[in-house]
Amino acid sequence: MTELRTILHATLASGVTCFAVGAWLLPATGLAAVRPPLSQLLLDMLLTSAVVSLPRFLVRAGVARRALKGGEGTRRVLIAGAGTAGGMLVKQIDTHPRLGLIPVGFVDDDLAKQGHKLHGLPVLGTLSETARVCGELAVDELLVAMPTVRGEVLRALVTAATASGVRTRTLPSIGDILSGKFDPFALRQVEIQDLLRREPVRIDLASVQSLAMERTVLVTGAGGSIGSELCRQVAGLEPARLVLVGHGENSIFGIQQELTQRWPHIRLEAVIADVKDAGQMRRTFERWQPYSVFHAAAHKHVPLMEDNIAEAVRNNILGTRNVVTAAAEFGVEHLVMISTDKAVRPTSVMGATKRVAEQLVQMVAEEQDRNFVAVRFGNVLGSRGSVVPTFLKQIADGGPVTVTHPEMRRYFMTIPEAVQLVLQAGALGQGGEVFVLDMGEPVKIADLAADLIRLSGKEVERHRDPLQRHAARRKLYEELFFDAEHASPTGHSEGAPRQERGAPHRGHHRGGDLIHAAEEGGPRRPALAAPSVVPDYEATLAGAR
Repeated sequence: MTELRTILHATLASGVTCFAVGAWLLPATGLAAVRPPLSQLLLDMLLTSAVVSLPRFLVRAGVARRALKGGEGTRRVLIAGAGTAGGMLVKQIDTHPRLGLIPVGFVDDDLAKQGHKLHGLPVLGTLSETARVCGELAVDELLVAMPTVRGEVLRALVTAATASGVRTRTLPSIGDILSGKFDPFALRQVEIQDLLRREPVRIDLASVQSLAMERTVLVTGAGGSIGSELCRQVAGLEPARLVLVGHGENSIFGIQQELTQRWPHIRLEAVIADVKDAGQMRRTFERWQPYSVFHAAAHKHVPLMEDNIAEAVRNNILGTRNVVTAAAEFGVEHLVMISTDKAVRPTSVMGATKRVAEQLVQMVAEEQDRNFVAVRFGNVLGSRGSVVPTFLKQIADGGPVTVTHPEMRRYFMTIPEAVQLVLQAGALGQGGEVFVLDMGEPVKIADLAADLIRLSGKEVERHRDPLQRHAARRKLYEELFFDAEHASPTGHSEGAPRQERGAPHRGHHRGGDLIHAAEEGGPRRPALAAPSVVPDYEATLAGAR
């Protein structure tokens, strides 16, 4: 009906315009003889409306008839969200009848909309009544038209739809729309990131731009999950030059090609280098003289680092020392090191090495009056080797999905969200702070596995992880701060980083002991030195002897 109304309005406007021209303009110019009769104008309006409208209604009638007969290629859809996005989605469906989607109505929590119609479709109930509506109206698909919906609401909708045997698709989030990654009305499958969706982070764009605009920016670990997203977001800030430092040639080549295609005007420098090589780091910094540095190169896998302690120490501690030392020597104005919540009272070698790396950054910031900071956050969805890809592979293989402990909880963020806050922390830093990202509420790993199984539409069992060799090194609950009363907000919007004040950094002076043990001792020797360097290190050392 909306489209018919538009057609009638257009033809009426055209007819009125023609009548006005014939009634006043033509006589005034001496052309009254060519003025068409009123009957001809009315007939023209009628025929135009019919010719424009009829094909559309014939196509829709065919689709509707197939839907009523249960024909192949048509799906009855329920739309969650009777707001602007829901209305626009209905228009899109009406405009593209060949999609075979037949909207049956809306569900929405706005009580004022209950019993009313939007674009001719009724609001059939609240979001909590989704399962009932799906069952009563034989719905085939639930379309979520709420770009700002919170994760827990979307999780409840997916659960209700799955229980009714209904698939779920969603419109992109506001963040995805603004980033240009998705068309505003491009429906897609619900992903695990959607179930953790929070309020969009608002960053101070002006201060963040000051880190990069028309400057030289260097990113270590540029081919990794965090490093590559840092490169993308920094490129969007229009730097004069972006230096990509990484050890893996294939990953560096991949991000270089992507950035070249998206930002062809930015000068890119790809440097295949190992942060453990002090001379190579010094030469790189001397050549490119970066203004800002983001140090994302690190080993991060807890079980692997328990079996490769010396390499964890060399890469995470020695590598950070080399980068920070070169940055201080060659006048870097801003340095941000990516850290982890596992650095707080660490129970693993990886966490202990990242704690020492934080202390190294604090030491140089204090002793040389540098604007160097660390940013600490939890697990990042979608990063290589993280729990989500592992679960997805187990589900694809038919299961079982293995969980280390049913009560284990972790903080999660999406990669773009985390990098936005890393940039904000870099702009806020005065030197020596450890910023802690607002990760929201921790998520049960068992619940995360259940969500992924539900989204897959498969029946897969969940088992306790049989690989318990390093389970003692994994906390059930991660911490973000050493001492909560020392954590203070930065004064920016909700979701912005918080900074930890007064964090001890006495261990940095003996970090060299770990490096020496890694280079001179046996492969597990550094673990024995860790408690003396990181007093908070709570690991059981029996396995290190």
